[in-house]
Amino acid sequence: TAYEIGVRLVGSEMCIRDRIWGATGHRVVGQIAENYLTEKAKKSIKNLLNGKSLASVSTFADDIKSDPKYKKFNPWHYVNIKSGENYDTKNKNKNGDVIVAIYKCIEILSDKNYNKKDKSFYLKLLVHFIGDVHQPLHVGRKEDRGGNDIKVRWFGVQTNLHRVWDSQIINSHQMSYTELSKDLPILRETEIDRIKKSNILDWVTESQNIADSIYTVSYTHLTLPTKRIV
Repeated sequence: TAYEIGVRLVGSEMCIRDRIWGATGHRVVGQIAENYLTEKAKKSIKNLLNGKSLASVSTFADDIKSDPKYKKFNPWHYVNIKSGENYDTKNKNKNGDVIVAIYKCIEILSDKNYNKKDKSFYLKLLVHFIGDVHQPLHVGRKEDRGGNDIKVRWFGVQTNLHRVWDSQIINSHQMSYTELSKDLPILRETEIDRIKKSNILDWVTESQNIADSIYTVSYTHLTLPTKRIV
């Protein structure tokens, strides 16, 4: 089912969160998710994706960004939430956000009125957006664009805080997504049960809390007024 796919993907995120994603991380999420799917779900996914794996389509939502006809999906990769604010009470983006995106993808995958082409498209988006909502700075602050405007140095190279968490941490391991998917902590039964009982807003809150910690640590080491971690 669509919800099962979502839950399995979140389980993957819990394993990989300490290494962060980018293209490689998204593929790890897809790879691990497949390991936890039921045979029924695997069969449905194989049919929708014409034999492709979740790992291979996990970067699709980023790949289509350069095409103007998909511009409307750009806000679906993130949500801006201030420290101390919660999603339910915040002012929502009229163009949607990553939470709206996940709900929409699940809705379409669960609706028998949509055809295979539509369901395939939204399954590819779902794989990616569940990865995005677990990248803490995709739930970061609007004023610095989720850390994009915070200049930092990563091993002496100038970059920004968002990019470090998006790809540079995981790339520093110099491992393929298949290697990483086999080199992660094994979840305890209690952790798996907690994941199964969680919902999308639980995931958002968890990412928001981690984002707050990232900002706290980062700003402790900022050299003002240049906003640069050295």
